[in-house]
Amino acid sequence: MAHWFHRNPLKATAPVSFNFYGVAGSPAANKICNDLRTTRARLLEMFTDITCNPEIMKNATDAYFSLLQGFIASLDGTTQENKMRFIQNFKWTDTLQGNTPSAQQDAVFELVSMAFNVGLWYTKFASRLAGKENITEVEAKDVHRSLKVAAGIFKLSLFFLGSCRTSHIPRLITPAEKGRDLEPRVIDAYIIQSQAEAQEAIELKHNANLIASLAFETANFYQKADHTLNTLDPEYSSKWRKYLQLKQHFYMAYAYCYHGQTLLAGDKCGEAIRSLQEAEKCTYWILHKLCKEYRQTKGPGTTAKPSEQQFFLKLGGLIKNTLDKCQRENGFIPVEPPLLELKASYGLVEPVAFELPPLSEQCTPQVYGTFDLTKGAKNDKAKPKEEEVKPVKEPDLKPQKDTGCIIS
Repeated sequence: MAHWFHRNPLKATAPVSFNFYGVAGSPAANKICNDLRTTRARLLEMFTDITCNPEIMKNATDAYFSLLQGFIASLDGTTQENKMRFIQNFKWTDTLQGNTPSAQQDAVFELVSMAFNVGLWYTKFASRLAGKENITEVEAKDVHRSLKVAAGIFKLSLFFLGSCRTSHIPRLITPAEKGRDLEPRVIDAYIIQSQAEAQEAIELKHNANLIASLAFETANFYQKADHTLNTLDPEYSSKWRKYLQLKQHFYMAYAYCYHGQTLLAGDKCGEAIRSLQEAEKCTYWILHKLCKEYRQTKGPGTTAKPSEQQFFLKLGGLIKNTLDKCQRENGFIPVEPPLLELKASYGLVEPVAFELPPLSEQCTPQVYGTFDLTKGAKNDKAKPKEEEVKPVKEPDLKPQKDTGCIIS
């Protein structure tokens, strides 16, 4: 399989104690606060634990989110805001803007930011698996599913931010600034990229026409993601966009290549040659330029040498071999390349719907009633000093030898 995927860094966050001295007026209320602190810390640890898998991640996510919803959902039977929603301040960095955090005193901000990081983890888990040597069929399916789950999580983020018409969740009091992770354009780009990568992660053994159609659809996904980011500041979006552009042209080359095979099978030798020439001259050679630009462009995210990846190198050989076969057949070669109007009938990827866990059984109306915001903190000196947001030290996982992969 051995795919290469660009990855932006994980979001970093400041520790949160959930120590509401005096406000939590019962042992049960204090237990909720303590459990919030421990389940949050546990979930953050899982982001950088190389032994973590989707099952462990889901359990850690459910444990924290089931409690956090007690600070968002209405527990008193009314439609009024949850009185605990704005009690705690949360700080999070953004994947594109370095270590300068955003801060909001809003549990919805925490929920969406943490969910965003969970989505990022699934993309990184998929990337780590996809880069393994001798990947198994089970692992290949895990790559595919993880990317679809990631797309579903990012899509849920839009829902919680009130960006969907069906959303009943209150919007953030302070809307996300331009280029921040919770801005709809950035989330959209992550959704589309995850769908595109899930689609390219499928090993298909089908006819050339369907492969060409899927490659064309995948190229369109990457182009759409790139266009979604075109109004953001190039200082922090250029590297990401180079990756999206590179993958777009890569799959356009595949589309032209396999379309050429389809034309050749239909005794349209000249048109097949023209399609292969388009893949070779107008698309494949553009990739060399984009590979170089990607390596030279500064910005957040992983740095690699895509032109040296086996999946990339195989493309050139595939185009050359197919073109040589076409040229042996000869035929009239049209001046214009064929117009690709391909539509895949099978294999298109949709996000896996991500659902929040049920509200924790600890969060009952009775316990909720023992939180008294009028009392405030009894002992200000007992409050821990606010800590700075430290960058996430992600595991240094060097890519393994690339065994190559193509849609075939």
